[in-house]
Amino acid sequence: MKTKHFNSIAILFFLFFIFSCNSTNNSPKSDELKLETEVYDVRTTPMEEKSKTDVNGQVISDDDVSDEDTPEMNTEEYDKIVENPFKDAKQNPLSTFSIDVDNASYSNIRRYLTGNEMPPKGAVRIEEMINYFDYDYPNPTGEHPFNFMTEISVCPWNKANKLLHIGIQGKKLNYEDLKPSNLVFLIDVSGSMSDANKLPLLKKAFMMLVDQLDDRDKVSIVVYAGAAGVVLPSTSASQKDKIKKALNNLEAGGSTAGGEGIILAYDIAVKNLIKDGNNRVILATDGDFNVGQSSTSSMVELIEEKRKSGVYLTILGLGMGNYKDGRMEQISNAGNGNYFYIDNIKEAEKVFVKQMRANMFTIAKDVKIQIEFNPANVKAYRLIGYENRVMANEDFNNDLKDAGELGAGHTVTAIYEIIPAGSSSNVNTTDPLKYQNTNVNDNALNSKDIMTIKFRYKPINSDKSILIEKEVKDSNLAFDKTSNNFRFTAAVAAFGMILRDSEFKGTSTYDMIIELAKASKGADTEGYRDEFIRLVEIAKLLDKK
Repeated sequence: MKTKHFNSIAILFFLFFIFSCNSTNNSPKSDELKLETEVYDVRTTPMEEKSKTDVNGQVISDDDVSDEDTPEMNTEEYDKIVENPFKDAKQNPLSTFSIDVDNASYSNIRRYLTGNEMPPKGAVRIEEMINYFDYDYPNPTGEHPFNFMTEISVCPWNKANKLLHIGIQGKKLNYEDLKPSNLVFLIDVSGSMSDANKLPLLKKAFMMLVDQLDDRDKVSIVVYAGAAGVVLPSTSASQKDKIKKALNNLEAGGSTAGGEGIILAYDIAVKNLIKDGNNRVILATDGDFNVGQSSTSSMVELIEEKRKSGVYLTILGLGMGNYKDGRMEQISNAGNGNYFYIDNIKEAEKVFVKQMRANMFTIAKDVKIQIEFNPANVKAYRLIGYENRVMANEDFNNDLKDAGELGAGHTVTAIYEIIPAGSSSNVNTTDPLKYQNTNVNDNALNSKDIMTIKFRYKPINSDKSILIEKEVKDSNLAFDKTSNNFRFTAAVAAFGMILRDSEFKGTSTYDMIIELAKASKGADTEGYRDEFIRLVEIAKLLDKK
C-alpha cells in the first residue's frame, strides 16, 4: 500500500515537473534562448544528404569519405577567343591594334600544366605568353620613351610563308629619379579567398612590394567582402611595420561586393593624389564578384569612368576553382592597367621585385600600332594573338580611343605570319566591288617595302598623341641567322597555337618547339626560358593520345 502511494506521488510530481517546464518555455526569455539555439543549428548543421555509395552500390559512411574524395565544383570562366584569320592585303591593307603588356595567361597556363592538366583554350592568349619574357631589344636613345625594331624571316611552321617580328623596348627609369607612388591595395577578403594560394599568398606578395618602396611613397589598404572598408588610411612607406601588420591581420570571409570596393579605392587614391606621381590602385582577387555591381559589363563601365581620374590600375589574379579570367582581363583593359596571375611566390617576386618598375611605372599611354601592307609584295597576313586588342582602323587617329600603356623598361612583341605575293595559297576574299576598283599604284609596284609601320602614343601628361612612322623591307634573312628574340618568340607562338589546337598551327610539334626554344634560350639569367621548355615537355606527355 505504501509502495502504491509512493508511486502515485512520484507520478504526480513528474507530471507537475513537465507542466512547469512547458510553462517556462512560453516565457519571453525562453523564446530568445530557443531562437538563438535554432539559428545556431541552422548555421552549423549540414543539410541532410542522400547516402553515398561506391561503384558496387555499397553504402559508404561519412567516416569512410575523405575530403579528397569529395569533388570540388569548378566554376572558372574564360572568354572564347576567335583567332585572327588571314586577310587579303589588297582588300584589307591596314591592321590596327593596341599593345598589350599583360602576361597573366602564361602564369595561369603554367598553373594548369604543373598541376598535370591541359589548360582550357580560352586561357591561352598567345600575345601574353610571348610578352611574359624579356627580350634584348635596343634601348631608346632619342626623344621618344621607347624604341622599336623589326625582323623578317621564314615561318618555322609553314616554310612557304614569312614571319614578321615587331619588338618594342620601353625606356628604363633612373633609379635615382623615380617619382613617388600613391598606392591603394584593394584586396578581396571574401570567403572564396581563404585558400592558401589566394589571400595568404597575396599577403606575402604585397609585403614584397612594400619592401621596394621608399619614404616618399604611401600606401592605403581597402578590403571588400559583403561590404567595402578602409583597413589602413594613406600611410607613409617609412612605416613598413605598420603596413605589414595591417596586411597580416586580414582574414577571409563573406560574399564579394567588388563594385563597392573599386569605388572606395579610387576615391582614396584621388584624395591622396600625387601630382605628376605614380597613382595606382592594385586590385587583388579571384574575380568572383557576386554582390552589388557585379556583372562584367557594369564593372567595365565603372572602371572606364574611374580611369579619367588619372589613377592607373593593376589587377592581380589568384587561385583556382572559381577564377574569373575573362572578367579581369576586360576590367584591366578598361582601366589603363595591367593584369598578372600570381600562381606562386616566385611569380610574386617577379612582378613586385624583379620587374616592379616596369609593372608599376607607366612611361607612355594609349600606345597603338597600325601597319599598312604593300599588296605588291604581300598577298595576305595574319596577326598572331592580340584578338582582344584589335582596333578599328579609324581608331588609330582618334585620340579619344583608349589603348594600352607601356611600363618603364617593358618589352612588347607582336608577330605576323605573312603570305608573300605570288603564293599559290588560297585566301578568303570578298566579291569584286561594283562601284570602284582596288588597284595597286606604281609606287607600291616599284617599292621593296613590304609594309609601313606606324605607332601612336601619348606622353604621360598629355592627351595629344605623337606619331612615329617607319618603312620596312624584307632583307631575306635566313632563319638560322635570326636573333634569339625572333626564334624564341616563334617557339612560344607555336606552343600557344598547339595548346589552342589552332587551325593555323601548320607543322608545329612539341619536339619542334623544344628544339627551337633550346637553340634560342640565350643567357636566361632568371631561368624563365628553361622553365618554358619544361612546360612544353609536360604538355607533350599530357597530350599523348
